Amino acid sequence: MSVEGIGKGWSSAILSDGIIYVTGMKDTTDYLSAVSLDGQILWQKPYGRSWTKSFPDTRCTPTVEEDRIYVLSGSGELSCFNKKDGTVIWFVDVDKSFGSKWHTWGIAESPLIVDNKVICTPAGEKTTVVAFDKLTGELIWQSPSLNDTRSYVSPVIYEYKDLRYILAQTIKYLIAVDPETGEIIWKFLANENKKGANTIPINTPIYWNDEIFVCNGYNYPSIMLKVAEDGKSVSLNYRNQTFDNHHDGLVLVDKYVYGSNWINNSQGKWVCMNWDTGEIHYEADWFTKGPIISADGMLYVVEEKRGNFGLVKPNPSGFEIVSTFVIPMGKGLFWAHPTIYDGKLFIRHGDALMVFNIKQ
Repeated sequence: MSVEGIGKGWSSAILSDGIIYVTGMKDTTDYLSAVSLDGQILWQKPYGRSWTKSFPDTRCTPTVEEDRIYVLSGSGELSCFNKKDGTVIWFVDVDKSFGSKWHTWGIAESPLIVDNKVICTPAGEKTTVVAFDKLTGELIWQSPSLNDTRSYVSPVIYEYKDLRYILAQTIKYLIAVDPETGEIIWKFLANENKKGANTIPINTPIYWNDEIFVCNGYNYPSIMLKVAEDGKSVSLNYRNQTFDNHHDGLVLVDKYVYGSNWINNSQGKWVCMNWDTGEIHYEADWFTKGPIISADGMLYVVEEKRGNFGLVKPNPSGFEIVSTFVIPMGKGLFWAHPTIYDGKLFIRHGDALMVFNIKQ
């Protein structure tokens, strides 16, 4: 199945109750589309002003819970839609209301649902992280301000033993926030702004037990942090200069981290790193860097220039390609992360959406 007309974007498509939901930019407006599995666009609804400056196109992947869909526009407008027909349930202009400070490429965040709250990270002078009632849009809490700038990272919930935090990032800091009160439990200077270098946190941190891995591109070292036993602080385990993932995501499989690194904006290699030690097991050439996901004991990778798609064994001994094909539709760079559900592979490229049967 394939469909065009969803609008330009680098966000991913998701499936819920047999319907595909995906965002896209048309002219200067972000749209949410509902698409059937036979390729029919069921409805499209605008949800805010797009980011129209450097590198536009939508980045927000919809967040779905029960009969509701949450999206954040390229200018920081948070909307809740009815999943069935696209009716707007509530709307908050988050970044305008809370005085957000934008970095070079605007906003690339997907909302996080935690209990009765929907979470996003405007940063700026008034606050850092905010929580709204997921049913009404009413403000529940706002965390203190770190007087920093919005990053491009989507928040994630961290859980280990009795600890439960929201992990969020600004340009400088990784922070742990109490999901009940908005209190900032700890902060860590994850990105020291080296003179003349870009600082663009974009990858959501990944974690295992009491360790959190934070990764940037642009020759910034990735860092492994260890959470204190009482959860009140973190310390640095190690830095790794090789695994500086740009904006393509990371996966953890059997204590090894897989992804690609940044050599320059056009080049990168595929990397495997030991989670415990930071040892690099391979740094392999395969076209160039790009998105990665994992499912069913395999890695699925896309190189961002030409759209070569690869099925790879997660083997720390080497980058082992099983099979490949070239993504046939769409225009622009291949930055959207693929998704997999029920034996179906969803690939979004620009204005086009494709679904492949991979069940066999």
